[in-house]
Amino acid sequence: MSMLSLEQVRGFVTVAEEGNFRRAAERLRMTQPPLSRQIQKLERDIGVELFDRTQRQVQLTPAGEVFLTEARRLLALAGAAPGTARLVAAGGAGTVRIGFTAASGFGFLGRFLNHIEAGLDQVEIVLREMVSSDQFENLRSGSLDLALARPPFDRTEFDSRLVHSEGLILAVPEQHKLAGNGPIAIEELGGETLLVYAPGPARYFADLVSGILAAVPYTATHELTQVHTMLALVAAGRGLALVPETSTHLHPDGVRFRPLIGVEDPVVLHAIWRGDCANPALHRVIELLDSLPPAP
Repeated sequence: MSMLSLEQVRGFVTVAEEGNFRRAAERLRMTQPPLSRQIQKLERDIGVELFDRTQRQVQLTPAGEVFLTEARRLLALAGAAPGTARLVAAGGAGTVRIGFTAASGFGFLGRFLNHIEAGLDQVEIVLREMVSSDQFENLRSGSLDLALARPPFDRTEFDSRLVHSEGLILAVPEQHKLAGNGPIAIEELGGETLLVYAPGPARYFADLVSGILAAVPYTATHELTQVHTMLALVAAGRGLALVPETSTHLHPDGVRFRPLIGVEDPVVLHAIWRGDCANPALHRVIELLDSLPPAP
């Protein structure tokens, strides 16, 4: 079958709407014989009769009724295509693939996605949850456009912007002797068993927590990567844990949270991307970071 032309499809739709070849030809500003030949060629190309010509009025066959729906859709797509292409080129449409750490989903991610949807409602966001080191590899390979990740990262290789900062708090089993109210000094954790972060995939938290606890004699157990897993083990009485403040949004049963005294190192989250990324929609998303409303 030869390729259908938009001229053929437009001619067919006009005849179907007018129910008359003469009126259709006038509407298309052409004479009737070329239009009739155009429709006949269209029927030969697709191998079915589209019109019943035995009636005084030209009527669609059952096959013609089905083809009319698809023909109108094709014309609509063709009409919208130039505008869509211009929108994509300007970054107002398209797809942005965003990686994120599990902990960033507790407080920052949802707020950021809502802000993107409000400002760029024709940009599709594809989310992929992964630890920071995996996000950097996916940025390098081009599988991700934007990472919401933790340091350290190569600032000569990637562009970045600090998007969120929060403190650490202590998660305690509710039956533990330290499950009180109010702030607690880091020195009071001496002699306790603490759940720790895996130094490979959770390197940022592992380095941060080990530095804070450097002068505290504690027992380390269960090297973990995800905060929600850590909280589940705290609830089970397996140990205490230092977690980001936004972990309280999870409202885990069996866990009490206490602010820490003497801990000034914040937990930070960066938006990170390749400066040479050619995706126009990515750059529009990055611009929205400047107008992101503060957390409630």
